[in-house]
Amino acid sequence: MISDTLLRAARRRFFAGATAFVVGIIAVPSFVTPTIASDAPPSVADLAERLLGAVVNISTSQTVKGTEGPGAVPMPQLPEGSPFQDFFDDFFKNRGGDKGGGQKVQSLGSGFVIDAEQGIVVTNNHVIADADDIEVNFSDGVTLKATLVGTDTKTDVALLKVDPKGHKLTAVKFGDSTKMRVGDWVMAIGNPFGLGGTVTVGIVSARNRDINSGPYDDFIQTDAAINRGNSGGPLFNSSGEVIGINTAIISPSGGSIGIGFSIPSQLAAGVVDQLRQFGETRRGWLGVRIQPVTDDIAESLGMATAKGALVAGVIKGGPVDNGTVQAGDVIIKFDGKDIHEMRDLPRVVAESPVGKAVDVVIVRKGVEQTVKVTLGRLEDGEKLASGENGSTGEDKGDKAAPVSTASVLGMTVGELNEQTRQKFGIAADVSGVVITDVAKDSAAAERGIQPGEVITEIAQESVGTPKDVMDRIGALKEQGRKNALLMLASKSGELRFVTIRMD
Repeated sequence: MISDTLLRAARRRFFAGATAFVVGIIAVPSFVTPTIASDAPPSVADLAERLLGAVVNISTSQTVKGTEGPGAVPMPQLPEGSPFQDFFDDFFKNRGGDKGGGQKVQSLGSGFVIDAEQGIVVTNNHVIADADDIEVNFSDGVTLKATLVGTDTKTDVALLKVDPKGHKLTAVKFGDSTKMRVGDWVMAIGNPFGLGGTVTVGIVSARNRDINSGPYDDFIQTDAAINRGNSGGPLFNSSGEVIGINTAIISPSGGSIGIGFSIPSQLAAGVVDQLRQFGETRRGWLGVRIQPVTDDIAESLGMATAKGALVAGVIKGGPVDNGTVQAGDVIIKFDGKDIHEMRDLPRVVAESPVGKAVDVVIVRKGVEQTVKVTLGRLEDGEKLASGENGSTGEDKGDKAAPVSTASVLGMTVGELNEQTRQKFGIAADVSGVVITDVAKDSAAAERGIQPGEVITEIAQESVGTPKDVMDRIGALKEQGRKNALLMLASKSGELRFVTIRMD
């Protein structure tokens, strides 16, 4: 019989061996990865060597006002002979704030050459914004002054020009970002933290990212390390073509955590071409206000699925102010491109040439149809739209008799006359039925409906009196509808659609 002492010793040896065995198993997979190793590039040295010359460092400087006055930081009183005396003397005396002068502020970024003969360089707008001086530093040590060709704040793209003066430049070209798939290898080259010529490699982590930075967000997400100073630098595919412009990162620390975003070349290349040709962008413009198609709205419109962009209003004087496209239409295809969600439409319209005649597929009152539209220019439309709010002044006149009202879906509605226009400040060109009160915790309150808004349509039919509202709601209930689709006008006339549950 084995003694207890021998058994305990045997167990200790067994478990000690088991532990070592388990540790060994954990370590093995990090070395045995035959499938991944065979797919990964053995080296990117040749590709990096070929591309490094086309990537540049952008250094800018601007003069800001001095720091005298309230909130200014005074020079600290240091002991005589302090080793920090020279440092603080240089910092505070060179700021220029004591006489209301300016302080030079410098920043660094990245860029890349797309035309070696003309000296055309692409970077981010935020890299050179408000700069007084811009210099482009090349990998061979040459530094050239740059002039600004044009910028586009909506996509954060800027175009610079340098004079090579006999200096031979290296250029790269844009590739097709639409062909990039999640998992494809990419390379970023840039100037992170002032360390020029830095090469990092990763993959396309995701596509079509919307990070709410602008109206045309459609970013490529990558895990290739991108840090401060990489902005404006290129993201290359495995063929050495630029498929993105590195622009933003998500990072709580300011350093790379493997979540970076690049403007896709499909979007950037068109902007660059326009900046080269015109010094500004010239985007297509449809002239509509849009909002998302929710499940409730899709159900109210008789659509099987929620897709497209719902036209909430048509801008006066715009390309479709002739009735071609109407409020309540849902745009599901534009110039052959499917509109899956609302944010798709502004991008594909903006990428279209001004003056181009395009086919637009819409759903109007449940029926799909195609209309022909000739695009205007967005930049002209923005000026038109900014002055199109209409009058919000009060109408003068005799007070009318008390109006008839009705209560429906948690709202009290009344006639829109001179008295109610004056009370709520409703513009003269707004028509419909005014909402005078909204019950707390009602279906209408949940949808953010406010007193002073005007119901212009219910289920795409106009209403002009409280009775019209009651009749339309009653008819929808008889049809078995669960939601009522309301077109509401603000006090200034801007339209939006809201669905309200009727059960």
